[in-house]
Amino acid sequence: MSHLSIKVTIANRVYPLTIRREEEELIRKAAKLVNDNIKELESNYAVRDKQDLLAMTALFYANRSLEMQSSSKGSDDSSSNAELQEVQERLKNYLDSL
Repeated sequence: MSHLSIKVTIANRVYPLTIRREEEELIRKAAKLVNDNIKELESNYAVRDKQDLLAMTALFYANRSLEMQSSSKGSDDSSSNAELQEVQERLKNYLDSL
């Protein structure tokens, strides 16, 4: 399993990451989704503090994650849940390291 060092920009800050090569496309798409959500919040609300925008974006995606988990509770989609939990754990570990 080879690793790759990349930099992603979120809310005008650069974050260096070491990821598995196969994760690069998803990580970059995720960063784009976060940035797009921040831009949407900026245009719809009078909030300019990046910390507030990041908090609201985190809340939005956490809520989405919980909705997906509860909608798949009765389904047989355990691999998607496992992948989602792995992504959440990696994100938590990264944030804890800051």
